[in-house]
Amino acid sequence: MNIKKSLNNPYEFVSWKPNTDCCKKWSAVNCDPKTNRVNELSWLISSSGELFGQISSSIGDLPYLETLVLRHLNITGTIPRSITKLKHLKELDLSDLSLSGPVPSFLNQLTALTYLDLSNNQFTGSIPPNLSDLEHIETIYLDANKLTGSIPESFGKFSRSMNLHLSQNQLSGQVPKSLGAVNFGAIVLSSNRLVGDASFLFNPNYGPTWYIGLSGNQFSFDLTKVKFPKGLIWFNISHNKIFGGIPEEMKLLDLQLFNVSYNNLCGKIPYGGKIQSFEASSFSHNKCLCGPPTVACRKG
Repeated sequence: MNIKKSLNNPYEFVSWKPNTDCCKKWSAVNCDPKTNRVNELSWLISSSGELFGQISSSIGDLPYLETLVLRHLNITGTIPRSITKLKHLKELDLSDLSLSGPVPSFLNQLTALTYLDLSNNQFTGSIPPNLSDLEHIETIYLDANKLTGSIPESFGKFSRSMNLHLSQNQLSGQVPKSLGAVNFGAIVLSSNRLVGDASFLFNPNYGPTWYIGLSGNQFSFDLTKVKFPKGLIWFNISHNKIFGGIPEEMKLLDLQLFNVSYNNLCGKIPYGGKIQSFEASSFSHNKCLCGPPTVACRKG
C-alpha cells in the first residue's frame, strides 16, 4: 500500500485494497504458487496518466521479489537503497522513466540479478565499475541516459555470455582492451564520444556474438584486418573514422543489418551473400568504395 501511495494512488492500482488477496486480485502482482509470496511486480505503461511519483523505499519489504518491472511511467527521483534487500531479484527493469542522479553503486548487492535495464532515464555521472561484481548478470541496458566518463576496465570481468548496451550517452575515451575477452552476445556502444581502436571486440572465437553497434563515435582502425564472429547478423559501424576495406569474408555472414557509411573505407565491395541486399546508403560517404550496390569500380 505504501508503493501505491508513492505512485499517487493511480486508477491502475484500484484493485490494490487492504484485506484482499493480493496474489489473486491485485493487478500487476504475481505470487509464487508454492509459497504464496509476492515474487513479481510488473507495470509496463500508464494509460490514465495518473501514475506518477517516486519508487517507495517499501519496495525492499518484498523479500521474495524476483521480478520488478516499472516501465514507461512518470516516475522521478532515484532508486531507493532499500532495493538491496531484494536478494532474490533476478530482473530489474526501470526503463523509460525519469529517474535521475548517478547509477547507484549499491546495485552490485543484488547478487541474483541476471537482467538490468535502466535505459531511457536521466542518469548522470560515470558507470559504476562494481557492476561487474554481479556474477549472474547476462544483460545490462544503460543506453539513452546522460552518462559520462569511460567504460569501466572492470567490465572485462564479465564471465558469462553478455549483452551490453551503452549507446546514446556521453561516454568518452577508449574502449578497455579487457572487453576483448568477454563473450558478448550484443555489444552496442553507438552515439557516444569513444575513440581509438575497437577492432578487438570482433572476436571470431566467440560464436554467439550477433550484434555489434559502434556507430556515431570516433573509432579509427583498419577494417581489412578484422575477423568476424560467424554468428554476426547486426553490424553498424557508420559515422566513424574507420579505414581499409570490407573483408571478403563478410559475404559469408547471414547479415540482417549492415551499415558502414560515413567512414574512410576504400576498395571493392565484396560480391555475394547478403551484401548486395543492402541499399547504397549503407555504403555512402566513404573514401572510395565501389561495386554493387554503389557505383561501378573503374577498370584498371
